[in-house]
Amino acid sequence: MTSMAGTVIRMRRSLDGPLPAPAWPEGVRLTSFSPMDAPEAHALFTIGYANGGGGVGGFDDWWTNLSTDGEYDPTLFFLVRDSEDRLVGAAQCWTSAFVKDLVVHPLWRRRGIGLALLFHVFASSANGERLRWS
Repeated sequence: MTSMAGTVIRMRRSLDGPLPAPAWPEGVRLTSFSPMDAPEAHALFTIGYANGGGGVGGFDDWWTNLSTDGEYDPTLFFLVRDSEDRLVGAAQCWTSAFVKDLVVHPLWRRRGIGLALLFHVFASSANGERLRWS
């Protein structure tokens, strides 16, 4: 897919039927999010969107807008860390079954992290188990 600044691409996927299991690349692991991770997540989003395809404002505005949004749920914020505990990927979802942001650090792209994150989100939201469907 080609990135175009200012363009929003909507994708939909049915969660009916069997879903592929996430295949995490060697050397990374999925971790949970806590508000203490917010500065690091913001920095990753800033790096990840630096060449277009999205963006985030300054940390204070970003965190206030995110954490006070009615669709925010910290259990729907998924982090991927490498063996040295560096944040290399993240997916932040709304409770309406919407993937708000998904980013992989540029040095970790093309290894399957983004796809594994998507499959994890799909599995987490299948049958409405984790996300509220609108």
